[in-house]
Amino acid sequence: MAIIVYRFMVKQLLPEPAFASYFPNFFSEGENNHYLQLLTSTINWKHEHITLFGKEVLQPRLTAFYGDKGISYTYSHREMEATIWTSELCILKEKLEKFCDSEFNSVLLNYYRHGNDSMGWHRDNEKSLGINPTIASVSFGAERLFEFRNYLNKKEKVKITLETGSLLIMKNRTQELYEHQVPKSKKPLETRINLTFRKILQ
Repeated sequence: MAIIVYRFMVKQLLPEPAFASYFPNFFSEGENNHYLQLLTSTINWKHEHITLFGKEVLQPRLTAFYGDKGISYTYSHREMEATIWTSELCILKEKLEKFCDSEFNSVLLNYYRHGNDSMGWHRDNEKSLGINPTIASVSFGAERLFEFRNYLNKKEKVKITLETGSLLIMKNRTQELYEHQVPKSKKPLETRINLTFRKILQ
Protein backbone atom coordinates (compact mmCIF):
# COMPACT_ATOMS: atom_id res chain seq x y z
CA MET A 1 0.00 0.00 0.00
CA ALA A 2 1.48 3.35 -1.06
CA ILE A 3 1.01 5.78 1.84
CA ILE A 4 2.87 9.10 2.10
CA VAL A 5 2.74 11.23 5.25
CA TYR A 6 3.51 14.97 5.18
CA ARG A 7 3.86 17.39 8.10
CA PHE A 8 5.50 20.29 6.31
CA MET A 9 4.82 22.61 3.40
CA VAL A 10 4.69 20.74 0.11
CA LYS A 11 3.93 22.50 -3.16
CA GLN A 12 2.39 19.43 -4.73
CA LEU A 13 0.82 16.61 -2.72
CA LEU A 14 -0.70 14.74 -5.66
CA PRO A 15 0.74 13.75 -9.04
CA GLU A 16 -0.39 15.61 -12.13
CA PRO A 17 -2.95 16.11 -13.59
CA ALA A 18 -4.34 16.51 -10.05
CA PHE A 19 -3.13 19.38 -7.85
CA ALA A 20 -3.15 19.87 -4.07
CA SER A 21 -0.91 22.46 -2.42
CA TYR A 22 -0.51 22.92 1.36
CA PHE A 23 0.46 26.10 3.26
CA PRO A 24 0.74 25.40 7.03
CA ASN A 25 1.14 28.99 8.27
CA PHE A 26 -1.20 30.91 6.00
CA PHE A 27 -2.69 32.70 9.03
CA SER A 28 -0.83 34.06 12.07
CA GLU A 29 -1.33 32.71 15.60
CA GLY A 30 -3.36 35.80 16.49
CA GLU A 31 -5.59 35.34 13.44
CA ASN A 32 -6.05 31.65 14.28
CA ASN A 33 -7.35 32.43 17.79
CA HIS A 34 -9.47 35.33 16.54
CA TYR A 35 -11.23 33.37 13.80
CA LEU A 36 -11.74 30.22 15.87
CA GLN A 37 -13.52 32.17 18.61
CA LEU A 38 -15.44 34.34 16.16
CA LEU A 39 -16.67 31.51 13.94
CA THR A 40 -17.61 29.35 16.91
CA SER A 41 -19.89 32.02 18.34
CA THR A 42 -21.28 33.91 15.32
CA ILE A 43 -21.95 31.27 12.65
CA ASN A 44 -25.45 29.80 12.45
CA TRP A 45 -24.38 26.18 12.98
CA LYS A 46 -26.81 23.36 12.18
CA HIS A 47 -26.88 19.65 12.94
CA GLU A 48 -28.47 18.26 9.79
CA HIS A 49 -29.58 14.88 8.50
CA ILE A 50 -28.08 13.32 5.38
CA THR A 51 -29.03 10.24 3.37
CA LEU A 52 -26.46 7.47 3.75
CA PHE A 53 -27.01 4.09 2.11
CA GLY A 54 -30.72 4.90 1.83
CA LYS A 55 -31.11 5.91 5.50
CA GLU A 56 -31.35 9.33 7.08
CA VAL A 57 -28.68 9.89 9.73
CA LEU A 58 -27.33 12.90 11.59
CA GLN A 59 -24.07 14.23 10.20
CA PRO A 60 -21.10 13.57 12.54
CA ARG A 61 -20.32 17.32 12.68
CA LEU A 62 -22.09 20.69 12.55
CA THR A 63 -22.38 22.57 9.26
CA ALA A 64 -23.21 25.96 7.79
CA PHE A 65 -23.37 27.34 4.25
CA TYR A 66 -22.81 31.01 3.38
CA GLY A 67 -22.56 32.79 0.05
CA ASP A 68 -23.97 35.22 -2.47
CA LYS A 69 -27.72 35.84 -2.55
CA GLY A 70 -29.63 33.05 -4.30
CA ILE A 71 -26.77 30.51 -4.14
CA SER A 72 -27.68 26.94 -3.21
CA TYR A 73 -25.65 23.74 -2.96
CA THR A 74 -26.85 20.14 -3.06
CA TYR A 75 -24.92 17.13 -1.74
CA SER A 76 -25.95 13.85 -0.11
CA HIS A 77 -29.49 14.48 -1.42
CA ARG A 78 -29.78 17.66 0.64
CA GLU A 79 -30.09 21.20 -0.68
CA MET A 80 -28.59 24.05 1.31
CA GLU A 81 -29.61 27.68 0.75
CA ALA A 82 -26.77 30.11 1.38
CA THR A 83 -26.92 32.50 4.30
CA ILE A 84 -25.61 35.91 3.21
CA TRP A 85 -21.93 36.53 3.93
CA THR A 86 -20.87 37.98 7.26
CA SER A 87 -18.30 40.76 7.12
CA GLU A 88 -15.63 38.44 8.56
CA LEU A 89 -16.31 35.73 5.97
CA CYS A 90 -16.07 38.38 3.23
CA ILE A 91 -12.60 39.34 4.49
CA LEU A 92 -11.49 35.71 4.36
CA LYS A 93 -13.01 35.25 0.91
CA GLU A 94 -11.25 38.29 -0.54
CA LYS A 95 -7.89 37.22 0.90
CA LEU A 96 -8.22 33.73 -0.57
CA GLU A 97 -9.46 34.96 -3.94
CA LYS A 98 -6.38 37.15 -4.27
CA PHE A 99 -3.98 34.41 -3.19
CA CYS A 100 -5.58 31.65 -5.29
CA ASP A 101 -6.32 33.90 -8.27
CA SER A 102 -9.86 32.46 -8.24
CA GLU A 103 -13.40 33.67 -7.66
CA PHE A 104 -15.51 32.20 -4.85
CA ASN A 105 -19.21 32.82 -4.29
CA SER A 106 -19.83 30.47 -1.36
CA VAL A 107 -18.26 28.68 1.57
CA LEU A 108 -19.18 25.42 3.28
CA LEU A 109 -18.22 25.38 6.97
CA ASN A 110 -17.74 22.25 9.09
CA TYR A 111 -17.48 22.31 12.89
CA TYR A 112 -15.72 19.25 14.34
CA ARG A 113 -16.55 19.28 18.05
CA HIS A 114 -14.26 16.37 19.03
CA GLY A 115 -12.37 13.45 17.57
CA ASN A 116 -15.54 11.46 16.96
CA ASP A 117 -16.78 14.07 14.48
CA SER A 118 -15.64 13.28 10.96
CA MET A 119 -16.14 13.52 7.19
CA GLY A 120 -16.31 10.30 5.18
CA TRP A 121 -14.75 9.54 1.81
CA HIS A 122 -16.19 11.76 -0.92
CA ARG A 123 -15.40 13.88 -3.95
CA ASP A 124 -16.49 17.48 -4.44
CA ASN A 125 -17.60 16.70 -7.97
CA GLU A 126 -21.19 17.93 -8.05
CA LYS A 127 -22.31 19.36 -11.41
CA SER A 128 -22.88 22.74 -9.78
CA LEU A 129 -19.12 23.05 -9.19
CA GLY A 130 -18.28 22.62 -12.87
CA ILE A 131 -15.29 20.80 -14.33
CA ASN A 132 -12.02 20.87 -12.36
CA PRO A 133 -13.14 23.28 -9.60
CA THR A 134 -10.72 25.21 -7.40
CA ILE A 135 -11.46 24.71 -3.69
CA ALA A 136 -9.63 26.60 -0.94
CA SER A 137 -9.78 24.80 2.41
CA VAL A 138 -8.89 26.72 5.61
CA SER A 139 -8.60 25.17 9.08
CA PHE A 140 -8.72 26.73 12.56
CA GLY A 141 -8.40 24.87 15.86
CA ALA A 142 -7.20 21.34 16.54
CA GLU A 143 -4.99 19.52 14.06
CA ARG A 144 -6.80 16.82 12.11
CA LEU A 145 -5.64 14.10 9.78
CA PHE A 146 -6.73 14.59 6.16
CA GLU A 147 -6.49 11.78 3.63
CA PHE A 148 -6.54 11.58 -0.16
CA ARG A 149 -7.28 8.28 -1.90
CA ASN A 150 -7.08 7.47 -5.59
CA TYR A 151 -10.67 6.98 -6.73
CA LEU A 152 -9.85 3.88 -8.80
CA ASN A 153 -6.93 2.46 -6.83
CA LYS A 154 -8.10 2.65 -3.23
CA LYS A 155 -4.68 1.51 -1.93
CA GLU A 156 -2.97 4.65 -3.23
CA LYS A 157 -3.26 7.15 -0.37
CA VAL A 158 -1.71 10.42 0.74
CA LYS A 159 -2.06 11.61 4.36
CA ILE A 160 -1.43 15.07 5.74
CA THR A 161 -2.02 16.73 9.11
CA LEU A 162 -3.97 19.96 8.63
CA GLU A 163 -2.69 22.43 11.21
CA THR A 164 -4.46 25.47 12.61
CA GLY A 165 -4.19 28.44 10.28
CA SER A 166 -3.36 26.26 7.30
CA LEU A 167 -4.57 26.48 3.71
CA LEU A 168 -5.05 23.54 1.35
CA ILE A 169 -5.76 24.33 -2.30
CA MET A 170 -7.28 21.63 -4.50
CA LYS A 171 -7.76 22.18 -8.22
CA ASN A 172 -7.24 20.78 -11.73
CA ARG A 173 -8.47 17.14 -11.87
CA THR A 174 -8.23 16.46 -8.12
CA GLN A 175 -11.97 15.95 -7.59
CA GLU A 176 -12.19 13.65 -10.61
CA LEU A 177 -9.23 11.45 -9.74
CA TYR A 178 -9.18 11.51 -5.91
CA GLU A 179 -11.54 11.34 -2.98
CA HIS A 180 -10.77 12.67 0.49
CA GLN A 181 -11.86 12.37 4.11
CA VAL A 182 -11.33 13.55 7.69
CA PRO A 183 -11.39 10.27 9.68
CA LYS A 184 -12.53 9.83 13.25
CA SER A 185 -9.83 9.91 15.94
CA LYS A 186 -9.65 8.02 19.23
CA LYS A 187 -7.44 10.77 20.64
CA PRO A 188 -9.07 13.46 22.80
CA LEU A 189 -9.20 16.45 20.44
CA GLU A 190 -10.32 20.05 20.83
CA THR A 191 -12.69 21.70 18.37
CA ARG A 192 -11.78 22.42 14.76
CA ILE A 193 -13.51 24.59 12.18
CA ASN A 194 -12.89 24.08 8.48
CA LEU A 195 -14.03 26.37 5.67
CA THR A 196 -14.04 25.31 2.02
CA PHE A 197 -14.45 28.24 -0.37
CA ARG A 198 -15.84 27.37 -3.78
CA LYS A 199 -17.69 28.74 -6.80
CA ILE A 200 -21.18 27.42 -7.45
CA LEU A 201 -22.32 27.67 -11.08
CA GLN A 202 -25.84 28.99 -11.60
